[in-house]
Amino acid sequence: MKLKLKKHWTTGWTASRKFNTDFLRNCDKLKEFKKLHSNRLQAFHDLLNGEGTTVESNWKEIKEAITSTCHDVLGHKKHHHKEWITVDTLDMIQERRNKKAAINTSRTRTEKAKAQAEYTEVNKQVKRSIRTDKRKYVEGLATTAEKPAREGNMRELYDITKKLYGNHRKPEQTVKSKEGKVITNIEEQQNRWLEHFKELLNRPAPLKPRTSQPMLAHQQLKRSAWPSDKSRVVKQQDQTTFQQGD
Repeated sequence: MKLKLKKHWTTGWTASRKFNTDFLRNCDKLKEFKKLHSNRLQAFHDLLNGEGTTVESNWKEIKEAITSTCHDVLGHKKHHHKEWITVDTLDMIQERRNKKAAINTSRTRTEKAKAQAEYTEVNKQVKRSIRTDKRKYVEGLATTAEKPAREGNMRELYDITKKLYGNHRKPEQTVKSKEGKVITNIEEQQNRWLEHFKELLNRPAPLKPRTSQPMLAHQQLKRSAWPSDKSRVVKQQDQTTFQQGD
């Protein structure tokens, strides 16, 4: 009897993770990046100018220096962070995360209450900073949109307007056949919609007009409120007989 280990199938490639280059807009991060990158290139300077080096080996060393510097200073980009969030706000978010961890690791009620108060204060600062960043981002886009609007550059104006509006797409709903099977082919979906609207709009007219329930109730109430012709005639005869008797 042979035993085989389960094979984990992969697609053959891994998605490359991008570095958070937005941090370079911060002056402190930019200075730190330049300083560390300069030191690492200086360490490779002797190797780059040495004998027996090739273009491939030199590029490999330069690439390693740039990649390691980006990894240490910038870090990888996280998808859930918006592009308009500044570095200071991200630092506050990290501090809030640390305060949250301090609450979970508190051993006494006093420590937990203190950590909770600190977390509440940091949370307020984070929300305030996010609102400020969003307002500055929107105002910056609005100011940037004035130039293409004056020049008639509709493409750039459309791109800026799209950023301001955001990506609000409605989820696509599945199209099913009459048997309840999901249709994935686009041409078959179009034919199904055509068939649906033909049946919906080309229905035969009803043979007898239908009267709605409120109308029937109104007519019945009207009939009950007003006496019939026969009852009115009998009432008139009674009144005439009464007058003659007098």
